[in-house]
Amino acid sequence: MPNLRNFIVCAILSAYAITAQANEPPTVIPSLLITLNERLNIGDLVALTKWDSGKPIQDSPREAQVIDNARKLATERKLDPEDVAQLIAAQMEANKLVQYGLLAQWQAAGAAPDTPRPDLGKQIRPRLDELQARLLQQYADFTPYRQDPNCPMWLAKARTGLTRDALHDLALTRATGELCIRPLAP
Repeated sequence: MPNLRNFIVCAILSAYAITAQANEPPTVIPSLLITLNERLNIGDLVALTKWDSGKPIQDSPREAQVIDNARKLATERKLDPEDVAQLIAAQMEANKLVQYGLLAQWQAAGAAPDTPRPDLGKQIRPRLDELQARLLQQYADFTPYRQDPNCPMWLAKARTGLTRDALHDLALTRATGELCIRPLAP
């Protein structure tokens, strides 16, 4: 009997260890969320340029250009172009959320922060392009986990404490809102 009991205990412990390991988030998640958060923080700089120029936040031709470019990069990286278009569109929506929130704060205060303004075309957009390339690689690494039942929990835990305020937290939630997909019911 002691051997059977030992066998059962070992089987239970092994099953527990496998389950615990299966619930561990993929190692790509922290770096993916850091990249998304970095992209959102650039929204602060974009908002400053929009404040100074008086240009609208919504720039549909530029957004279409970015999404078309993302589709091409997706094809080169053997990713689904429509999934990548949706990912990039979500990032732009999250970024605009930051911009609208900041502009509203600055309008209420009567002024924007007195900080250096980088050039949108020469400094900010090249940085966004670099982040997009990194984001697509991390997304490719993350793609196998999108349908995992633990995906939403992994992202929620990884978002915790990553942002500096409620506006950026909400925007990061928007940026990650479509990363996980529910498996289709049989």
